[in-house]
Amino acid sequence: MKNSIQPYLHFGDNCKDAMQYYQGIFGGELEIMPIGESPSKEHFPAEIHQQILHSSLNNGDFHLMASDMCGQGELNQGNAVQLSLDCASEEEINKLYNALSAGGKILQKLEKQFWGDLFAMVIDKFGVRWMLTLAEK
Repeated sequence: MKNSIQPYLHFGDNCKDAMQYYQGIFGGELEIMPIGESPSKEHFPAEIHQQILHSSLNNGDFHLMASDMCGQGELNQGNAVQLSLDCASEEEINKLYNALSAGGKILQKLEKQFWGDLFAMVIDKFGVRWMLTLAEK
């Protein structure tokens, strides 16, 4: 049995902006379904029909899913989850580091670590925590 983990992010009314931002960084195909365009729209109050019920960004083995909270209560952006990306080149890690940290916060600047890898930690402008790694060859 082959298992895989798919990150699923929740946002508070800015899921569409966040997912378009990530598509601009990672490329790939983005699908976005607002509540008002879904078959289940009658189960939601009209005032949240503009919220995103489900979205997915796919680019090869890269898969990211997200939604707005859609009436499920208050969003508490926490620090319990980080998305870790293994990068293929120095060019790629630099590009991702610059893009994801723009408008956000750098927790660990991009530099070679004691274990030999190039590594960084950032919080992007949507509050999502990212770890970027380029393994030493």
